[in-house]
Amino acid sequence: MDGRSAAVVFEQVVKRYDGRPAVDNVSLEIPRGSFAVLVGPSGSGKTTLLRTVNRLIEPSSGRVLVEGQDVALADPVQLRRGIGYVIQQIGLFAHMTVAENIAIVPSLLGWGKARIAARVDELLALVHLEPARYRARYPAQLSGGEAQRVGIARALAADPQILLMDEPFGALDAIERERLQGEIADICAQLAKTILFVTHDVAEALRLASVLVVMRDGRVEQTGSPLALMQGPANAFVGSLLDADDVLARFSVMRIADVMRAGATEPASPQRINEDRDLRTALSLMLAANVAALLVVDGCGEPVGRLTLDDLRRAAQPRQ
Repeated sequence: MDGRSAAVVFEQVVKRYDGRPAVDNVSLEIPRGSFAVLVGPSGSGKTTLLRTVNRLIEPSSGRVLVEGQDVALADPVQLRRGIGYVIQQIGLFAHMTVAENIAIVPSLLGWGKARIAARVDELLALVHLEPARYRARYPAQLSGGEAQRVGIARALAADPQILLMDEPFGALDAIERERLQGEIADICAQLAKTILFVTHDVAEALRLASVLVVMRDGRVEQTGSPLALMQGPANAFVGSLLDADDVLARFSVMRIADVMRAGATEPASPQRINEDRDLRTALSLMLAANVAALLVVDGCGEPVGRLTLDDLRRAAQPRQ
């Protein structure tokens, strides 16, 4: 990759604690506008690497570049004001209302009251919290999912181009976690942000990532699209971590649009599915409806092709 197209670049980054590397000579480029997920077991260096971006952790050696600038040369306070940061613990200030929490960075940047108020309402709506109901509430009056939505809104308040997210959904129940995963993916696609997201949950990583970074013992084992890693793991560790031999796991990162028979819409199936859905969802629908084909539609509901069980059987074969 041309480094000029990267939002974040790690150049031979090392971080040692008591002489032992937590991050061990990592060189990596995060493309601008990508949703990059760092995944790996506990102690693999994911969070340490993430926190070198906003200088919460200083590398022992190597460089971190954000939009081409060495972060070591930046004022850390100014740097952090320009990078969104969301963590599992959220860290909302208990004595401040939702609106005041979201307004922290814009206030520090000297925004006017009217601009801040408009931005607060805009962001609350973006994270699916009705402004009139939530702006005056305090953190103690929020559910876990609501508090995490406020945390995301606060991270986006000053419109940063880069958002760091460290296990942001780890404390939520499964239903709320899945809902927020979908929402953050939609929000970031809509806003064209660059996301660095840390998780140990492989299913979460596969669902969210446009770029997947697999780490172990402080090193990057492999990076690429989820499908590329599933179809061609670099080693046994990556294959085992991603469960790459499992057909259903592979189906979860394969899109219908890439497999369907484009234009073949007759005879029409009564069962419809969007072309952007994954093959695992398509298979589940076929089995539940007891049908051998689905009519595939675009975002406007217009037919664009068909997906059959034979298409799924071909897709299930390992890549040669």
